Formats: sequence, structure tokens, C-alpha cells
Amino acid sequence: MFTIISRIFHFGFKNFWRNGWLTTVTVMIMTLALLVFSWLIFFGVVTSRAAASIEDKIDISVYFNTNTSEDEILSIQQSLEGLSQVQSVDYISRDQALAIFKQNHAGDTTITQAVNELDTNPLEASLNIKAKNPSQYGAIADYLNSSDLSQYVDSVSYTQNQSVIDRLAKIVKTVEVGGVIVMIVFALLAGLVVFNTIRLAIYSSREEIGVMRVVGASNALVRGPFVVEGTLCGAIAALLSLIISAPILFAINPYLNIFIPGMDLFQYFLSHIVALFFYILFFGIVLGAASSFVAVRRYLKN
Repeated sequence: MFTIISRIFHFGFKNFWRNGWLTTVTVMIMTLALLVFSWLIFFGVVTSRAAASIEDKIDISVYFNTNTSEDEILSIQQSLEGLSQVQSVDYISRDQALAIFKQNHAGDTTITQAVNELDTNPLEASLNIKAKNPSQYGAIADYLNSSDLSQYVDSVSYTQNQSVIDRLAKIVKTVEVGGVIVMIVFALLAGLVVFNTIRLAIYSSREEIGVMRVVGASNALVRGPFVVEGTLCGAIAALLSLIISAPILFAINPYLNIFIPGMDLFQYFLSHIVALFFYILFFGIVLGAASSFVAVRRYLKN
């Protein structure tokens, strides 16, 4: 058994170096395929961050009557935080609301002067509520509009923003589902391209396979070297794909940050480079070995 395994690896390495141009072409094609695979991972990170960025912009506010005491509002805040649909609740007092209003209109002297002349604070205290999922805002709004709370609540922004929230929720869902579909389609296409490339490489060795079959070589001894060769191609392609990805990610990172604030894809690449390498290496080895295993099978049937 040891002799057979050592011969398989010996002939596999020998074929890898002997078939220079075919090996080069195979590695190049596999590098492109693994680049697609690695960029699908990055695409998944970007779409996930984009979806999170959209979700972060979605919230609803409940405004309380000016005669509602702070203790009652804080009690309602506590009850909201106990709901399974709620992620966070932020309390904005009437004084805070007035300060924010003045800050937002600091450049408008007319509004600033009018506010300063008021004897009382006309603004209402409010709670800003974020749900765990955009689709859950309807249930939260229904809770706020219940008879127990209606005596304290002046208005809930969900009614005015319902169409916008629903639209954003659909965008988030579309981005997530679309990202998965794109990943599957491109992974299948990459696999088919690599498989056909390796088939071409094995086709050039069909006479050698025929001779080995004539002299009585076992299927494992015939197939093994091609599997080893495909594994080597996959491993080298995995390393090259990461080397090529690094400068591209560095170059496009500033532009991504413009469209998705807080998105640092290059930093993600650096912090996850070991895990990414093993993912891509595993995919490359499996792709090369499996393609070689299947491609050589037709010559073992003859």
C-alpha cells in the first residue's frame, strides 16, 4: 500500500512539472475560479453589511402627550424592552428634544429666535425603537396603539413611515436572497470551467492512460496521479487568488466606504486572512481533486 501511494504522489508531481503549459493553463483557470469564489465571499460580506446599514436606518418613534410623566414613559420603555421583537429603545426627554431641535436649526435665526421667545417647551418626549427585524415594526406599532397605552401616546411614526419601512424591508430581503443566488450560480460556473479545463489536460494524457491500463495498472494507480496533480493546481491557485485579491481590495476599499459607511473590506480581509486562505485552499483542493477524479473516470471504463 505504501509503495502504491508513494508511486501515485511521485507520478502526480512528475506530471505536474512535465506538462508545463497545460499545468500553467490549469492553474490560471483555477486561479480565476478561486478568485470568483473568494470574491463571492467578499460579496457576501458587502451585501450583509449593506443590509445591516439599511436596517440601521429603520426605526419608529412614539411621541407622548406633554402631560405624560417621565416615570410613565420609562415604565413603557421597560415594557417595550421586554418584547421579543424589540432590539433597543432610546428615551429622548422634552429637554433633549428641544436641544436637538435647536442644534438642527442653529443656522436659521428666525426659528432660533422664535424658540427662544417661547415660555414653555412645546416638544414632546419620545422613544426611538429599533426592531430585531424590519418586518416586526407592525407588531410593535400595534402594541403602542393598544388601549392601555393610547392615553399616553400622541402619535406613532410607523403609520406615516409604513410604506418606506416595508420597502426597505423588501430591499434587505432581496439583497440577502440575491447574494445567495449569485454565489451559487457563479460557484457552479467556476466549477464547470475548471472541470472542463482539467478534462482537456487529462485528454492529452489519454495514450499514457491506455498504456497503463494495458500493463494492468489498477484504477487507483491510474487515477491517483491526476488527483494529486489537480490538488497541487488547486493549492497553488488558492495562494495566487489571495495574492491577487489583496491589492484589488486595497484599491476599491475607499470607494466602498463612501457607499456603505463603516465598511472596511480590506481590514476584513487582513483580519480573516488565515480563515479565508483555508476556505479557499479547501475549495481549490476539492475542486481540483474532484474534477480530476471524475474527468479520468471515462478512460477507466474502456
